[in-house]
Amino acid sequence: MLKRTIWWEDGRIGLIDQTLLPERYEQVVCSDVPRLIRAIQRLEVRGAPALGVAGAYGVALACCNALEGQVDLFYSTVLRDGALIRSARPTAVNLAWGVDRVLSAVMETADPKAATELAVSLAESIADEDEMTCRRIGSYGAPLLPDGCTVLTHCNAGALACASWGTALGVIRSAVLEGKHIRVISCETRPLLQGARLTAWELHEDGIPITTIIDSEAAYLMQKREIDCVIVGADRICCDGVFNKIGTYMHAVCAAHHQIPFYVAAPKSTFDPYSRMADVVVEERERDEVAMFSGRKTVPDGVPVRNYAFDATPLSLVTAIITEEGLIRPPYHHPWLMP
Repeated sequence: MLKRTIWWEDGRIGLIDQTLLPERYEQVVCSDVPRLIRAIQRLEVRGAPALGVAGAYGVALACCNALEGQVDLFYSTVLRDGALIRSARPTAVNLAWGVDRVLSAVMETADPKAATELAVSLAESIADEDEMTCRRIGSYGAPLLPDGCTVLTHCNAGALACASWGTALGVIRSAVLEGKHIRVISCETRPLLQGARLTAWELHEDGIPITTIIDSEAAYLMQKREIDCVIVGADRICCDGVFNKIGTYMHAVCAAHHQIPFYVAAPKSTFDPYSRMADVVVEERERDEVAMFSGRKTVPDGVPVRNYAFDATPLSLVTAIITEEGLIRPPYHHPWLMP
């Protein structure tokens, strides 16, 4: 299994370029904030927990670079860079969480050098915490998976989406670690194929049985009773619903119709009780992600494309949310879901 998806090394941020998998495994070095923002927006680094770590490391990187410039502009420069990182992707709440957690500590430290050292230390701690959190999520979720079951998952909520281990895939890894025989079906996840490129790559590398299907095949396999449960991650959990990769809502509706458990695995940092589904700005991505495929045109010129990155699944369709502190079940009267 991957040791780390994103890391700090010699004053720079290293990460796996996930846009190249599974063809090539390459690492990217971000030496400045604009390069990190590009990595976030291009999905070289993606997944809610990994974006939280990226936000934390981003503030540390901003501090290191600001320390080499005009010291009297240190705090204003770091604030500016933090705001730019925070807004790189608007829907995933973990990115802002990681930025804000480190930035608030920096702004409370009077000496720029000490503030920079604190930023690096805190960002490293957040990365370490993420792995421990994912393993705890896995330990609470593993008992939900019967031995011999088949699990459907969407997008990638594995080690590539976190510092390590994963949320939804972390539950599967933990169940396998307990000796259970688990089969996984990954939806390809159009238009960027995170389920086909990333989830299938991760689990195949781990030796966990994995089959990839087209997104629209899932309902038919549910009808045929070939899927026992669904587990997905989350990019934001509001007081009334879950935001995750586009297509998640469709799977939740189909699972409910076929009376199949639908689980969401996510850490506390993904919860946003102050927002409702209707309040959240959902990222719309560029046309060519849909209109082009492998360099070939798939949609005629002049035909509009809608390309939402996420959708919202009402909590009424969620069987349970798996967190690092246990399961949250209906009717969802839980402190993490209350403003």
